[in-house]
Amino acid sequence: MSYTAPVKDMLFNIEHLARIDQVAQLPGFEDAGLETAQAVLEECAKLNEGVLAPLNWEGDKYPSSYHDGKVTATPGFKDAFRQFTAGGWQGLQHPVDFGGQGLPKTIGAACGEIQNSANMSFALCPLLTDGAIEALMTAGSDELKAIYLEKLVSGQWTGTMNLTEPQAGSDLAAVRTRAEPQPDGTYKLFGTKIFITWGEHDMAENIVHLVLARVVGAPAGVKGISLFVVPKFLVKPDGSIGARNDVHCVSIEHKMGIKASPTAVLQFGDGTAAKDVNGAGPGAVGYLVGQENRGLEYMFIMMNAARYGVGVQGIAIAERAYQKAVNFARDRVQSRPVDGSAPSAAPIIHHPDVRRMLMTMRALVEGCRALASVAAAAYDAAHHHPDAEVRKPNQTFYEFMVPLIKGFSTEMSLEVTSLAVQVHGGMGFIEETGVAQYYRDARILPIYEGTTAIQANDLIGRKTARDGGQSAKAIASQIEATERQLVNNGSADALAMARRLQAAREAFVQVVDFVAAQASGNPAAAYAGSVPYLMLAGNLMAGWQMARALLVAQEQIAAGHDAGFMNAKIATARFYADHILSRVPGIRDSIVEGADSVTSMALEAF
Repeated sequence: MSYTAPVKDMLFNIEHLARIDQVAQLPGFEDAGLETAQAVLEECAKLNEGVLAPLNWEGDKYPSSYHDGKVTATPGFKDAFRQFTAGGWQGLQHPVDFGGQGLPKTIGAACGEIQNSANMSFALCPLLTDGAIEALMTAGSDELKAIYLEKLVSGQWTGTMNLTEPQAGSDLAAVRTRAEPQPDGTYKLFGTKIFITWGEHDMAENIVHLVLARVVGAPAGVKGISLFVVPKFLVKPDGSIGARNDVHCVSIEHKMGIKASPTAVLQFGDGTAAKDVNGAGPGAVGYLVGQENRGLEYMFIMMNAARYGVGVQGIAIAERAYQKAVNFARDRVQSRPVDGSAPSAAPIIHHPDVRRMLMTMRALVEGCRALASVAAAAYDAAHHHPDAEVRKPNQTFYEFMVPLIKGFSTEMSLEVTSLAVQVHGGMGFIEETGVAQYYRDARILPIYEGTTAIQANDLIGRKTARDGGQSAKAIASQIEATERQLVNNGSADALAMARRLQAAREAFVQVVDFVAAQASGNPAAAYAGSVPYLMLAGNLMAGWQMARALLVAQEQIAAGHDAGFMNAKIATARFYADHILSRVPGIRDSIVEGADSVTSMALEAF
């Protein structure tokens, strides 16, 4: 069950693809160069390999438990969380003004992968806290920031995101939780929220819920939703913990995976709490974030941060599964190799199809990791570059990549964790080998924080159709420039990659034109291929980064640097071109030529 953080591959991406030297020129990041990245990642690896990774299987066997309204985390989690917060890991990317370390996302995202590979159930708690911090940083009043941010950034308190209700899943217009204004400027909240990750636990002294609710008399639909801070315990003027708020966990879910992460049903205003310090009656005391009726806008700040983070979770769980499969394939002896390279039964890593599966896993993980790293650097430039003319295109690039990182990387994790089970053969179906947990844990990733279909709808509506495909085509132009570099390089591997990358890019542009033309006049045709479009685009963008990596690796070999690692990178990139990028033209055909067959059958025929 051991895990080794892929620090070397992460640093390759950070240095050569994300260009940490450029990130370190941004205001506030002057000390965040390659040496800092290496030091932080190596320290992060120590904690996660030694403390969190060994608890991963324990959390699957002994999930968080619920009794009389209280949730107890898996044995060992509370102490691990204490070590996590003591090391300052919660505040890694957050401002120094509130006690954070102020490091760029380019470094923080790599640490996030390490944490999620080690223990995804555990890592969900700081992930949601990060989202709460982002929302308060953006829309919270100075008073709310002063009360909550330092405690959240330190990890002394944790945060949650409360959107979903029994009748309101993806359709947030159906939110019914109500907020009643009070004379003192606070609100009383009443309603039920479900699927609240780490909504109740015993690892921190307070839990800060960010809750979508509808102020009494607000407009119908999404235009009438507001965002509130609802702490588990009210906070006294001096910042200390006060009375218990009227928000309670009434149950936790029994799930397929991520079992150690308690998924709570929270009841706001059930009247069971003691009266607060002002003697008020039932109702959860909440504090408005920003302005009334702009809650969905603010919540999307949390959601976009979480969507990128969930994409990283997909990469993380796939990496863990890949490592497990490689170790098994080295040890499991079965059958004589077909090429006669061994006189008798040999480890299954000698068999061509096992190597195909392992290479598929490796190429997908490395491609998605590189894509996430490049997008993180764009985020840093978009938020910290002093020139607005530089910030804007980086923001556009990052926003285009978020649904791809979330959608493609999480769907990829299902393919990779399934292959890991397959490599194990019958033993993969046995829980004691541990690989089945990765398959089960991964299954939630294409669902929560917006399903793959919702990411695809975003990609079509907001990211492609809205500007007639111009942002997409601007990225395609960058890819075309990489193709020219590959051709100029002239090696067999570079030329093969150039050919595959060109075919994929041309297919992408044809789909972009199709989507832009159909989105308004024939939306059913455009959206029928939305998820295939997302998968096509994600595949292309990851393949593009592998093409860039191939070029860098060849340059590094020529310069005499680490030939073993660089040759493996070239081999992985070439495999990506031949076996994964080559899927793209066929997906293009299904989108552009197959839209009608998606919706042609009569509904009653299903």
